[in-house]
Order: sequence, then structure tokens, then C-alpha cells
Amino acid sequence: MSARAPRPSPEPRGSGTRRGVGGLLVDTGPLWRHQGFRRLWTGQMVAGVGSQLTVVAVGYQTYRLTGSTAMVGLVSLGQLAPLLAGSVLGGPVVDAFDRRKVMLVTQVLLAAGAAGLAVNAMLGHPLLWPMFAFTAESAAFQGVDWAARRSSLRRLVPPADLAASLSLQSAAFQATSVLGPAAAGLIIAHAGFSLVYWLNVASFGVAFITVTRLPALPPESGGQPAGLASLAGGISYLRSSRPLAGAFLIDLGAMVFGMPRALFPALALTVYHGGATTVGYLNAAPGLGALIGSLLTGHVGRVRRAGRAVAICVAGWGAAITAFGLVTWLPGALVLLVVAGAADVVSSVFRMVIVQQSTPDAMQGRVNSLVFAGLQGGPRLGDAEAGAAAALAGPQFAAWSGGLLSIATAVVTCWAIPQFYRYRNVASAAVSFAGAPVESADRGGRAGEAEPEPGPVS
Repeated sequence: MSARAPRPSPEPRGSGTRRGVGGLLVDTGPLWRHQGFRRLWTGQMVAGVGSQLTVVAVGYQTYRLTGSTAMVGLVSLGQLAPLLAGSVLGGPVVDAFDRRKVMLVTQVLLAAGAAGLAVNAMLGHPLLWPMFAFTAESAAFQGVDWAARRSSLRRLVPPADLAASLSLQSAAFQATSVLGPAAAGLIIAHAGFSLVYWLNVASFGVAFITVTRLPALPPESGGQPAGLASLAGGISYLRSSRPLAGAFLIDLGAMVFGMPRALFPALALTVYHGGATTVGYLNAAPGLGALIGSLLTGHVGRVRRAGRAVAICVAGWGAAITAFGLVTWLPGALVLLVVAGAADVVSSVFRMVIVQQSTPDAMQGRVNSLVFAGLQGGPRLGDAEAGAAAALAGPQFAAWSGGLLSIATAVVTCWAIPQFYRYRNVASAAVSFAGAPVESADRGGRAGEAEPEPGPVS
């Protein structure tokens, strides 16, 4: 017989005030109620700031060494293959070993890459090859670390706090994406590149300490030996779980067809008649929207139809990108990109709720690693698609047509995979907390899947 489920978390004091405007704000309750999650989140936040410092420093130092923007792009491109390979192949590792130990190893390996960059920056004449080698080494383990952290989440919080915890992780990522780059410029200007990289090493040291204080997090049933058979099992499960497949495909479609960032330089020059500053504004606007959206996710735990919520958010993303491709007034375009960024980040929270609830603990590492690969590869495919469409009929056509295709992909996904659209966010889904299995609440169906319904319900 399954162990008794933990009692639902008590409603925090003053929660009545959250039913008003405050109820829109991200719920910070899991940070105070669950010590393990607080440690995991703190380490992620600190390491995230350090990593963003390094992202800015690598690009700037590469340009200072070579004077070539093409070389800056090559350094970034050189990270793609190890990033995708590491995330996909790392999933079976996460499902084979104690996830706490996996995170400890990844912090050391990520710190080693940052230390290599720091040592190179301290040389009298820094070399170019370490910029390729050490960033590629770090990229190879980013996906492993991400999958291990996501796989550990529902072992550290009860089902009722899962959505709020995912919102907090998303808010932390968006905050580091703003704080890190802003701080990097100031530090580089006053202390040089080496201090930036050493601060990143220190940030992984803080993350290492927070992970040491987590409980053991072995996969349920002892895990499956890492290997190609394990990887094939993860891919097979992702394909067979209809809610998971729908969540994966709807996001991939939005990123491949609706990602407009490759169009920003052309739009800045030909439509908005600006320059580098305008390009910067266009790139910053979706990030600002994502930060605002992540801070206004206090409602996600109260939304039961997570699949429908994802579809609505993706449609909102597509509509905003379509309108962005049609307007010629820069302030209006920036507002639309802010809206698109907010819709995207809210969609991502609901998608991760589906991933967490639809995936058994023993499969969490492999499924999360495949999701991470999609998150990294989708926007890059989107850059290529947008460039091809712009070459065919101009950047505005590429933008608005991509937005419409995002909406069309969402509609087709919901029609072809109705189990995804009808998915219910059930707090009592068969998930584990602190290693204790919780009995399924869906009468023997797959954990977290929607019960059969005659059709979409309004």
C-alpha cells in the first residue's frame, strides 16, 4: 500500500489579503515553508547571477581579443553541440544516481570552466582558444544541472506548492537575467574580466554548499542504469504521454515560428529607423515582459486546467508577435514584445507543472533533459526560420507570419492531442514528496492526466 500523503501545506498567515491584487504576485510561501526548496532556490539564484556575469564577459572579452563580431558568434555557436549533447545524454545519469550527488558534481565542473576563463583573463596576453574550450565545457553540464534540479523539486515540496515553486524558480531565472548583465558591465569597467569569472566560481561554491545541505534524493525504485536503453526509454515515454507530447510540441512550434529576435537588427534599421540602441531595446523588451510575468504568477496554483492555460498563453504570444510584425511605431512594438515575453513565461510555468505531474520520479531526469534540449534548440531553429522568411519577403512579413503560424500550431496541437488541452492541474496527482509515493487521484489513469471528457470545456 502506498504511504500516506503529506497533509496539505497550511495556508500562510495573511493569506486573505492575497485574494485581492496581492493574489497576482508570485507566492513566496514555499520559500518559508520548505527548507530544502529554499536551499535549492538560493543556490540557483546565486549561481544564476554568476553565470549571467560570465555570459556578458565572454562576449565582450572575445570581441576585445579579436575585434570581430563573427568570432563572438562562433564562440556562442561552439556551445550549442555540447549543450544539447550534455542535456540529452545527461538525463539518464540524473535518473541513475542520487540527484543531490549529481548536482554536487555539476557545481564542481561548472566552477572549473569559470576558473579556466579566470586564469586565462589573468594572463598578460589572454588566449582565444580558452574562450571556446571552457565555455563549451560549461555548456555540456548546464543541461545536466538543470535536469537534476527540476527532478528534485517535487521531492522537496508537496503537490499543493508545486506550481508556486515553479513560479519562484522562473522568477529567479528572470531576475538573474537582469541583475547579472547589469552588474557585469560595472565590474568589467572597474575591475576587469578576471574578477567577473572568479565571482562566477564563487557563485558555484555557494550553490555547492546549499546542495550539501539537501537530503539524499535518489530516484524512486533505485534508478535505472545510465545508457542508451535508458535514453530510449525517456524518449519513448515523452512520445507516449499525450499531455507531455502536447506541451513539448506547442512550445516548440511557438519558438520555431514565432521567435523574432533574428529580425531585430533589420527591423531596427529599416522600419524603426534606429541603430544599435534600438536593437538593444528590442532585445530587452521580451526579457522585461518575462520578468514582469514571472512576478505576477500568484494565480497559477488556482488554475486547474493547465493545458488550456498553456494554449491561451501561446495564442497570446502569437497574437502579440503578429501585431508586432504589423506596427511601425517603436513604442508600440516594444509594448507588444513585453506582452509576448509575459505570455511566454506564464506558459512555461504551466508547461512545467504538466511535466512535473505527468512524469514519474524515475523518469524525471530524462524527460526534463529532453525538455531542456527543446528549450535551447527551439529558439535557434526559430532564428533560422525567421531569417529564411525575411529573405523571402522581408522582416515584417517574417514577424507577423511567424506569429500566425504559432497560433496555428497551438490550434493543431490542441486538436490533435485533446488530452493535452483537457489536462487538469490536480494537486493530488500521483507524485512523490520526500520520497513517499502518493496514491493517484485519477482512478488508475496516468499521474496527472486529465480524465476523459467529451470535448474541450469552456
